[in-house]
This record gives sequence, C-alpha cells and structure tokens, in this order.
Amino acid sequence: MLIEFFFQLRDQKIPVSIGEYLTLLDALKKEVIPPSIQDFYFLTRLTLVKDEKFFDRFDQVFSTYFAGVESIIGLSGEISDDWLIKKFQKELSPEDKAKIEKLGGLDALMKRLDELMKEQKSRHEGGSKWIGTGGSSPFGHGGFHPEGFRIKGESAGNRTALKVWEKRTFQDYDDRQELNIRNIKMALRRLRQFTRTGIADEFDLVNTIQSTAANAGYLDIKMRPERHNNIKVILLMDVGGSMDDHIQRVEELFSAAKTELKHLEYYYFHNCLYDYVWKNNQRRHLEKFDTMDILNKYGSEYKVIFVGDATMSPYEILSIGGSVEYNNNEAGATWVNRILEHFKKVIWLNPEPEGVWQYRQSVSIIKELIRGKMFPVTLVGLENAMNELSK
Repeated sequence: MLIEFFFQLRDQKIPVSIGEYLTLLDALKKEVIPPSIQDFYFLTRLTLVKDEKFFDRFDQVFSTYFAGVESIIGLSGEISDDWLIKKFQKELSPEDKAKIEKLGGLDALMKRLDELMKEQKSRHEGGSKWIGTGGSSPFGHGGFHPEGFRIKGESAGNRTALKVWEKRTFQDYDDRQELNIRNIKMALRRLRQFTRTGIADEFDLVNTIQSTAANAGYLDIKMRPERHNNIKVILLMDVGGSMDDHIQRVEELFSAAKTELKHLEYYYFHNCLYDYVWKNNQRRHLEKFDTMDILNKYGSEYKVIFVGDATMSPYEILSIGGSVEYNNNEAGATWVNRILEHFKKVIWLNPEPEGVWQYRQSVSIIKELIRGKMFPVTLVGLENAMNELSK
C-alpha cells in the first residue's frame, strides 16, 4: 500500500529513489521501529527525504495520503501489475531504471515488493494490528491505543492519540517558502571557497599518520595552516521608503551574511545607487562614502550583492537630477553600470514577490541593467543567486 505513497512523493517533486524506498520496506519488514505512527513518520522521512527543504512537502503528502488510506485500501483491492509497470515506466528516471536492472529487472523488483507488502490488501475494521477503524490498532481512527495515531477521521473520545497529522510541521523548510535567518545561513554557505592561510597551527591527522608510518612507527606530528573562506563580498542595501516593508527580511539577511562571510563590506543607498553611500543610517548626511572610492578600493574579485525592491520612479534610474533626495549629477544607471564594469560578479536580491515584478517599470529597468541577474528573496532564489556568484 506504500507504492502509491512513493509516487505521490515523486509527483510533488520530492526526489525519492527506488533504493530509498526499498530501504524503507526492509526496515518495516525487520520491525526496526515499534508500532507507533510517530516512529513510522520519522522512519519514512529519514529514509525517503534527503534534504530538509522538502520536509514541508513531505508532511503534506504524508497527511493527505494517510487521511485517505481507508478508501484507497477499500476500493483498490490488489494493485495490478499492469498499472505498476506503466507507472514505473512513466515516473522513473533512467538512473532509477538502471538500478532496477541491477536488482534483476522489473519482474524481480515486483516480486520483491510483493513479498514485502502482500499481507494487508483490504479495508480493515477492529483488531489490533492493521491501519483501519475501531479496534486497538495504533494506526487509524475511532479506536483506542495508548500510543496511537489518529489518521484524520473522528476521535473515539479517548483523546489518547500521540499525533494528529492535521498540522504541517516544517513549513519554513520548503524551498518554495520565503527565508528565515537559519535558511539564509544555509543558503549562504554555498558561497564558500576555502584556502589555507597563515601559520601552521592546525593538526593534520592524515599527514601525521603517513609520516609516522614512514618513520617506523615513531610519532611524527604534522601541522598545517587553517582553512578560511576567502570569498569577498560587498553588500549594497537599499534603505528607507518602500523598503520599510522589508526591514525584518533584510535584517535577517544582513545578520546571516555577517555570520557566514568573513570578508564582508556593506553600504547603504536609497532607491538607486548614486555617487555616495553610507554605513550609518543615523549619520547618513554626515558620514558619506564616495561610490568611486569603492570602485578604487576593492578589487574585481569582490562579489557584489545589491539588496532592494527596485521600486521607484524610472527617472530615479535614468535621469540626471532624478533622485528624490538631491540633485544628482549623473543618472543612477550610470553608477550601476560602473559597478558591473568593475566587478566580475554582481547580482540583485529583491524582497518583493517575483509575481509583481512585471507590473513595476522600475523593476524591469533594474533587472535589465543587472543583466537579468535579479533573484527573489526565497530559499530557491537565494540558492540560485549563490550558485550564480560561485560560477
């Protein structure tokens, strides 16, 4: 009965492989967990889900599938071989099909699945073992078990279920969801390039073993320099105006960047980049930094990340004197182009939902200026952005 569950996971783009599925079946056959649905949930998630960003989707499939388990079992009877074969041929990747061939082909796999899952083939009521209604089974609803799990349906009134899978537990892990500070840190870790620098103050286990063995067993301790992330980043953040709606998101991004990136420089601007920026918003009019100095100070190896909603009047980007704050002598687009010409890797992170970008002329202009390298502030968006910077 778990075959359809397997395919529902794949339908939701969760990359579940045949090998992982068979591992789950073997674990269930060998009774590695007690008859508790909580343990069953964690076992299935452990064996089938390789990345925590899929946890939320897994929760949704798990809840939906087992909510309807009675009708599935009651109506389907035995699952036909023809249906399974067609499903396998349609859904499985060439890699999965190759693994099946290593197991002896589809016939051998079908035989093994049948051996592992042949026992329960019909709707079950009462009793103490199967998923169903009534009885004392830990799985189902309408019965009683001191460590049971109510799979949707009505409670029998005992209120003894340990878990009621109505609630999704891992919504913030879904890669389609917006970020929190933990997920931002995880995504930023893709932007790493470690090199060994400094004096030799780190114990080198592998070389110590090799040198000791070559020295007839006499201990010969080897040291090496520590590894440090040598990626250098300049963070240019829009502040004020419409960006007030995104303060928390940008603060989380900024905090995560300072934690994960050793070589980080940051500056603020308003709406569009012009001839000066600042580091302290309280003293922005007193402590200015010339944008040209940034171009002269930092080498082209620095990676530049703009953070802003790109929501403004098009004149602020394209016109001299277009700034809402002062009479700028050069258009904002001119300064953005200078950044692009000097630094090899430049991207723009936009906290506005990607679906509204097309309705804002200024966003389209900035995106074109930035050569299309604008990404939404979601987990997938940030991962794609870090991959772009890492190329």
